[in-house]
Amino acid sequence: MFAQKGFEATSLSEVGAAAGVSRGTPGYFFGSKAELYQAVLERCFAEVREAVRAGRARALASGQTPEAILAGAVSDYFGFLAGRPNFIRLIEREALSGGPQHDELDHLSAGQEALAAISAELGLDDSPSGEAAQLLLSIIALCWFHLIHARTVAPAVGVTLEDTEDLERRRRHVVGLVLHGVAGLTRPLASTFTRSPGND
Repeated sequence: MFAQKGFEATSLSEVGAAAGVSRGTPGYFFGSKAELYQAVLERCFAEVREAVRAGRARALASGQTPEAILAGAVSDYFGFLAGRPNFIRLIEREALSGGPQHDELDHLSAGQEALAAISAELGLDDSPSGEAAQLLLSIIALCWFHLIHARTVAPAVGVTLEDTEDLERRRRHVVGLVLHGVAGLTRPLASTFTRSPGND
C-alpha cells in the first residue's frame, strides 16, 4: 500500500484491513505509521544487501573471469529488481518525496557493499566518484530505468516491456552495455577517443 498509494495516503487501519487483521493490529506491533514505514524500507534494503552478499559469494566460488562475474552480477540485480515492483515504487517515492524516515535510514550500506565488490573484482579505482562508483551508478541506472518507465518512456521509443521475453531482451542489452563499457575502462585513455582529422 505504501508503494501504490504513498506514505501520506496510507492509513494503519487500511493496512490492517488489507492484511486481514484488526484495524489496530499494525499500530500495536509497530507503534506508528512512520515506524511501520521505516520497517518496510529497512526490510527492502536488507534484501538488497543479502542479494549483493549472496551474489558475490557465488561469484567468488565460481572461479570465473571478472567479466563473467560482472555479467552475472548485473543479470542477478536486473532480475532482483524485475521481481520486486513494489520495491521500485517505494524507493522512487522515497527519492522524490524525501520520505518521512529519510534521515534515519541506512540507505548507503547496500551500495557501499556493491561498490566494494566491484572495486575488488575488477581492480577499478575505488576513490569517491572513481571508476568503480561511476560503473555502479551506471549499472543501477540501466537496471532501474526501464522498470520505472515501462509505461512512459519505453513505449514512447517503441520498446515494450510487457512479458518475460521483453524483459529478457532488455536484460541481455543491459549486460552487454555494461561489459562493453568495462572493456572501455580498461583501455588506455587515448584509445577511447576518436582523433579528429588534422590532429595527427
